[in-house]
Order: sequence, then C-alpha cells, then structure tokens
Amino acid sequence: MKINLPNQITLCRLVLAVIFFALLSRFQVRAPQPLLLDLCLGIFIVAAITDWLDGYLARRNNQVTTLGRILDPFVDKVLVGGAFIILAGPGFVDAAGVSYSAVEPWMVVVMIGRELLISSLRSFAEARGQEFGADVFGKAKTVVQLLTAGWIMLDVAHLMGSGGPALLAWIKPGLVWLAVVLTTLSGVNYVIKASHLLKESS
Repeated sequence: MKINLPNQITLCRLVLAVIFFALLSRFQVRAPQPLLLDLCLGIFIVAAITDWLDGYLARRNNQVTTLGRILDPFVDKVLVGGAFIILAGPGFVDAAGVSYSAVEPWMVVVMIGRELLISSLRSFAEARGQEFGADVFGKAKTVVQLLTAGWIMLDVAHLMGSGGPALLAWIKPGLVWLAVVLTTLSGVNYVIKASHLLKESS
C-alpha cells in the first residue's frame, strides 16, 4: 500500500513522539537539566507543527484517506496524552512532593478518559453513517493542551525560581486548569451531539 505525503508526515510525528517520550522521561527536577527540556520542547513544537501540516496538505491536495482519518487523531492522542502522563509523573515532583508541572494524575485521567469516550462515540456514529468530526470545543481543547504542555516545559526549564514577574507564576496552573475545563466541556458537548444516536439505538 502506497502511503501519501500527509500520512508519511503523520508517521514521522509518531516517531517524534516516541523520541520525545524517551527524552522527557529522563528529566528529574531533583537534578534539573534545562537543556534536556529545551530539546524536548523543540521536538514537541516540531511534532505539533506537523499536526497542522499533514491536515493542511491532505485537504489542499485532496489526499484525505481512511488511513489518515484513523492515524492522525490516534497519533495526536498519543503525543498529547503521553506528554501529560510524563509531566504528571515522579520526574516533575521534588523531594518535598511538590509538582513542578502543576499537572495532577487525576487531570490526566480526565484527559485520557475524554479521548477514549469520544473515540468510542465517533466510531459508533460513523458506523451509522453520521459525521462526527471535531468541533470548535475539540479544536480549542487540542490547541490549549499543546500550549500547556509546551509552556510547562519552558517554565520548569527557565522560569521557576527566576524571580520574574509574579504573573508568570499564575500562567502555568492557569493553563493547566483551562486545559482540564476545555477537555471536560468538549467531552460533554460531544456526548450531547451523540445523544440522539444513542436514543435511536436504545
């Protein structure tokens, strides 16, 4: 099977995600390595750009395929979900038990639970011939999650304890909570959209 350029880019993003996870999981706040986080951030930004690029090329060149419709959201979920799992892990918790990422494990459960639920609803809807694409809440959720993960890495590497403006201290937890809220709202919105299908099938 020939794989077109957009899908090749998506597969490259999956490879980047694996490299990103391998590097990010080595970070320890107890022995901080800012350059390691800078490298992780750079890889993460490139991966996020390819998320936009593959979709743009697929639409522009009329290369939207079934493989792409399956692979692209899967890789996105792997990249974002994996990032938050590691950011909520022990590598970002100091000896006093303080989380430098501001991401709590329950927040990651909410994010991943939402993705699993929406994937199930999408499969259910499309099996019945109904469109179930991303809406404005879903797109906003993805953008905020990417921005949040990127900012956390930048903040932990260079801003924490730098004595900068007090406002900077609020950006990280603010983004984290915004990501959780948008994740929840988008999940509820998708459930409402799919409710008529669930009623018809009951």
